Parts: sequence; structure tokens; C-alpha cells
Amino acid sequence: MNAKRKNTRKTRGKFNVLFVAGFGPIVRDINESHKFYLDTLGLSLTKEGDYLHTQKLDGVKHFALWPLSHAAESCFGTDKWPSDLPVPQGWLEFDVDNIDHATEELKNNGCRLLTRARKEPWGQIVTRMLSPEGLLVAVTVTPGMRAGTM
Repeated sequence: MNAKRKNTRKTRGKFNVLFVAGFGPIVRDINESHKFYLDTLGLSLTKEGDYLHTQKLDGVKHFALWPLSHAAESCFGTDKWPSDLPVPQGWLEFDVDNIDHATEELKNNGCRLLTRARKEPWGQIVTRMLSPEGLLVAVTVTPGMRAGTM
């Protein structure tokens, strides 16, 4: 590529992304996904029911295979994804410095928020939305991943 690279950055707003809190596929066929990530790729994942995850994979704070039913439960309080929304293929979470400001700014910028600063049972506070690409994206505050708490 001969084009000169230009750095871009956010120029307005009330919040800052601190780090990628987590990433992974949203799985429909749990057995096939487990086989691929465990047997084919050889990832060392901790299994909790049908949720496989790790915080010991260099380059990401948390990687997990998130069943679609769990994603639906987190967003809508039911294990079925709504038929009027695209089914996400993956999830991506950005930890931010101020969840209330982030939620408000995203709402003001026209994002359709699926959750708004909702506290999950594990202590994470999350605002979720679908990206234009169909990823389930969230801004979060994840206390266990903040400096001094890991």
C-alpha cells in the first residue's frame, strides 16, 4: 500500500474507550463450536455449562464462545433472539471511563440500544447495541478488569 497512513481519532464526546474488554463468536451449534475452538485450534478454555472462556489468551482480556441463547437473555430477558433483529455472529465489548456518558452519547447519536447501563450478575455494567456489520457491541464498565483488580 503506497498511500500515506492517516491517524484518525474521536474529536468529540463525553467518554473514552479504555480497552477491549472481550471478544468472541456468538455460537448457534454449541457442539460444533466447542469442537472447533478446543480440538481444532487447541485453545485452553474454562467450561462453565455451555459457556467456554479464558482470560489467559494474549492480546485480549476475555475471549469466550457465547451461546446465542445467553446473548438473547442478556439483552432481552429471554433465551430467544427476536426475529426482527439480525442474529449477531460475534460480540465485542469496549470498557469505557463513564458508562452513563457513553450510553447517553450513543443514544443521542441514533444508536438503537438493546440494553442501557444494565448491571450483569457478575458485576459488569453494560450498554449493548448491534453494529452496522451485525456484531453485538457493548460499552462496559468491567470492575474486575480495571488496573489493580486483576
